Amino acid sequence: MNETIQNKLAILPDEPGCYLMKDRQGTIIYVGKAKILKNRVRSYFTGSHDGKTQLLVSEIEDFEYIVTSSELEALILELNLIKLHDPKYNIMLTDDKSYPYIKITNEKHPRILITRKVKKDKAKYFGPYPNAGAANETRKLLDRLYPLRKCMKLPNKVCLYYHLGQCLAPCVKEIEEHVYDDMIEEITKFLNGGFEDVKKELQQKMLDAAENLEFERAKEYRDQIAHIETVMQKQKIVSGDLSNRDIFGYAVEKGWMCVQVFFVRQGKLIERDVSIFPIYREPEEEFQTFIGRFYDIPEHIKPKEIFIPTNVEKSLLENYLQMKVVTPKRGSKKELVDLATKNAQIAIREKFQLIERQEERTVGACLELGNAMNIAPPLRIEAFDNSHMHGADTVSAMVVFIDGKPAKKEYRKYKLRETAKHDDYGAMQEVIRRRYSRVLKENLPLPDLIIIDGGKGQMEVAREVIEDELGLFIPIAGLAKDDKHNTSQLLYGEPPIPVEMKRTSDGFYLLQRIQDEVHRFAITFLRQQHQTNAIQSVLDGIEGVGPKRKQQLLKHFGSIKKIKESSVEQLMEAHIPSSTAMAIYNHFHKDTLSKE
Repeated sequence: MNETIQNKLAILPDEPGCYLMKDRQGTIIYVGKAKILKNRVRSYFTGSHDGKTQLLVSEIEDFEYIVTSSELEALILELNLIKLHDPKYNIMLTDDKSYPYIKITNEKHPRILITRKVKKDKAKYFGPYPNAGAANETRKLLDRLYPLRKCMKLPNKVCLYYHLGQCLAPCVKEIEEHVYDDMIEEITKFLNGGFEDVKKELQQKMLDAAENLEFERAKEYRDQIAHIETVMQKQKIVSGDLSNRDIFGYAVEKGWMCVQVFFVRQGKLIERDVSIFPIYREPEEEFQTFIGRFYDIPEHIKPKEIFIPTNVEKSLLENYLQMKVVTPKRGSKKELVDLATKNAQIAIREKFQLIERQEERTVGACLELGNAMNIAPPLRIEAFDNSHMHGADTVSAMVVFIDGKPAKKEYRKYKLRETAKHDDYGAMQEVIRRRYSRVLKENLPLPDLIIIDGGKGQMEVAREVIEDELGLFIPIAGLAKDDKHNTSQLLYGEPPIPVEMKRTSDGFYLLQRIQDEVHRFAITFLRQQHQTNAIQSVLDGIEGVGPKRKQQLLKHFGSIKKIKESSVEQLMEAHIPSSTAMAIYNHFHKDTLSKE
C-alpha cells in the first residue's frame, strides 16, 4: 500500500457513496458502492482476500470517492459510472445474447416480424421467446389466422398469400383502418394468453363446416387447431395467473457469483439466462448491482414484477427500477425462486472448474511469470519480432497479451523506414522508438512487460531506447530459442541471465504462446509485403498497370504465376480493359510471340 492510499484511507467519510479504484496509469479499473465508504474501502487493504480480489488490490495505486445522500443514490451513481468507464473488474453483461420478439409494425398496412431489437417506434412487441424457432412457429401460426401484409414493399398485383387467404391484398384494395385495428387487438389478446378463445372459435367453425358438408374447410380448421395446440402448449405452465415476471436466484462460490434468471411470460417459463462473474463485495450488493444493470440492456424488457431471494433488500431495487419486487416466503412462488437458486448452484459448480483452469492458464500464468521475474504481475505484455527475406523487405510486428490472452485489436505491423538491410539491432531500435514515442504522445497504456524475440543484443538496444532516450522504466525480457526453434529460456536483468522456470508451468506455456504468436504475425506480414513487392516489380513498366491495378490483379488471381498463365479473356474477367489485358499478356509471352 503506497503513501497516497494510506493518507486517503485515514480521512474517508462515514457516509454512503461510490468509490473508483485506479491503476498506476490512472485508469479506472473498478467502481463500487457502499453504505459506509470508510468501512468498505478500508476492507480492500486489510485482512485476507481470495485470489481475484488480491489481483484487483495489487493493481490499485490510487482511488477516488463520491459521497451521496443515500444508498439508493449510490446505486444509481455506481451504475452510471460503470457505464461511463467500463472498468475491467466490474460485472460484464456484454455477452451479445439477445432473445427474439414478435413485432407488429406501426405502418399503414401492418406486418408481423421477428426481431431481436426492441425500439421505441410505436410498434407492438411480444416476447421474448426462447429461440428463433419458437418465435417463427408462432409467427407462422399468426400468419395463418390473421391476413396481415407479408410483403416488405407493396407489389403491383396480388400474390400467393391472397389466394391462400393469408393477406387482404392492400396492394390492389383499399383496406379500412378499423379492419387492421380489430386484427391487431385479436393478435394482442392471442399472444397475451387468449389463444384458448381463438381455439374455441375455430372448433365451432370446424363443426359448422362439417354440418354443411364442407369437409375440406373443416379439415383446414382442424389443422389450425392442432397447430395452435402444438405451438402454444409446448411450454410448461409455471403460474396459473398468466403474469409476466422474471425470477432471480444466485449462488456464490470461491469469490464468484452465478445469477440465474427465469423469464416467465403468460405464465410460461420460456427461457433462462445464466451469468457467472467474479465479485469483490458482499454478495447481496453485487446481486443488486447486477439486477440494476440487467434492465439497462434494451433487450431486457421489464416485466410486471420480479422475484428475488428473501435475504436481499428489495426496497432499494423497487426505488431504482420503479417496478414491483417480490420476496416470496412460501408456496409455489418461493419454490420458483428456490429453483432458480438451485440452478445457479448447479451452474457455478459445473463451470467453476473450467473457469478456474482458464484463470490458471491466463491470469494465473501472469502471476507466475511475475513471481519468477520478481516483478509486478505483467497483465499487459507487448512482444516484438523482426523478420526479413534474405535481408530484403525487413518488417517488424508487435503483439499484445492482456491478462494472459491475445488482444488482437491492439496488434501492430511496422514497415521499417530507416534501418539498413541485415541490421537486426537497428530494426529493433527503430520499432521500439516508434512504438513508445507514440504511446507517450497519445497517452496510450504502458505495458507491464516488454518481450523481445531475441537475445541479449536486441534486449540492450531496446533498453537504450526505453530508458536512455524516452525515460521510461519498463521491464524488458528476451526469449531465446533452441536448435529446433522452440522456446528454450527467458532472459531478464542487467546483465541478462536466464530466469528459472519449469517448462511444464503455465507461465512458461504463456511465453511459448507469445513467442509463437509474434513470430506468426511477423512472418504473415513479411509474406504479404514480399508478395506485394514481387508483383510490383514484375508488373512495373506495363502500360495501363498502376498500383491499384496491380492490387486488383493480385486479389483476383492470387499469385504472379496465375497472372502469367492467364489468357487475355481471363485477364479481362478481373475487370481489366481489353487493351491493358493484351499488354499484360504480351509482356509475359514475348518469347512465344517472337518465335511465332
